[in-house]
Amino acid sequence: MKTHYLFLEVCLTKLRLKIFVLVLLSFLLRTAEASSQPRFISNPNAGAGDVIVQGKDGGLIFGFEIDPNSTEGLLCEAVPNSDGTVSAKVETFNQATGKIIRVLSKSESQDDFIALDVAGSVGLIEREHVKGIFNIQRTFHVIDPLAGNKINGRWTPLIDAKQIINQVKHTSDGSSNVAVYALSVSTKVNPVVFRSNLADNSFGPLIEITNPDFTVEGPPVIAFDPPRNQAILGHNMPSEFIVPPVIGFVDLTTGNFEEVTGLGLGVINGIAVDSEDGILCTDTSFDSAVQFYELSDFNSGVSVLLPGANPQTSTASGADIEFDPINKLFLVAQPFSDGKLDNGSSIQVYDLVGNLVESIDGLNFQGGDNVFPIHIALNPNRRTGFVNGPDLTTEIQSFNY
Repeated sequence: MKTHYLFLEVCLTKLRLKIFVLVLLSFLLRTAEASSQPRFISNPNAGAGDVIVQGKDGGLIFGFEIDPNSTEGLLCEAVPNSDGTVSAKVETFNQATGKIIRVLSKSESQDDFIALDVAGSVGLIEREHVKGIFNIQRTFHVIDPLAGNKINGRWTPLIDAKQIINQVKHTSDGSSNVAVYALSVSTKVNPVVFRSNLADNSFGPLIEITNPDFTVEGPPVIAFDPPRNQAILGHNMPSEFIVPPVIGFVDLTTGNFEEVTGLGLGVINGIAVDSEDGILCTDTSFDSAVQFYELSDFNSGVSVLLPGANPQTSTASGADIEFDPINKLFLVAQPFSDGKLDNGSSIQVYDLVGNLVESIDGLNFQGGDNVFPIHIALNPNRRTGFVNGPDLTTEIQSFNY
């Protein structure tokens, strides 16, 4: 009997030893894997900057962007007049001081200008010329380069008159290539995506989006992945329940469309891609989470909660996401810091595997009064950027990270 118990004790001892070795090995492997990941050193001065940019007339800001390869930024503004006309301007500003450098174009009519993007130091603006009720002529113009402070070219996408440019997304490689999503003002015309080069006014084929998971309610958010020649769409399938989001991959040459179900719950509010490393980042509305996927193995994705996420409320959810290709970081706009309604706004900074590396606090881009959706504009060379606020309609504010 004693021999039997002794045998059991020896077996249990060996089993414990094996478990200990496996746990130790797992720990060492995780440590080695983590140490192989480049670690971003957080900035002790991360937070809201003291540069506040307003238009020359203090008007409503109709889009803004900055050029990471120069010291300038682009914005459009509009001031409604009592006689029904609009004082509209296209302007460049100094990123370091916030001062307006030059007014590139202006109008005293009912026309508006919209700043769409800066890609490869080429600025893109839209002019909406009002010819009558429900009759608006839209033309597009480039500033090449932005630092030249002169509108000197046209951009002529082959879209239908019933289609409106909704999003222009540049790539992180510094080129003037962009992906474009155009909405339709007619139920009989489908939205389209296409690629373009702003510098030489060239275009790929128009790809119609017909999948109903991406055409109902608001438009999807898009990211541009040039090495794989694809636009990536983030949306939510029609459902009376709160369900996981959907992600669409659109080949910008053939039009091939693939749909996958993503992680998290609710609508995808922001999306960005690190094309070099093949990492996609999204955020979801209902569960206040951020997702990280490997494009080569989409099933390996992870979802992490934003600071302050609470299962009972979605006030901590994210918005726009932008990618910094130099420091390899995803920056996620969070309108309500820590999910609290009276705590300002933050930008949460994540590395490629979903670690929160720092929070940029002290901002204010919450509420529904801003003319355009929340937008982060980055200058990775200086680890600075701009975002909407503190006045959501007439100001943008700098930040450091």
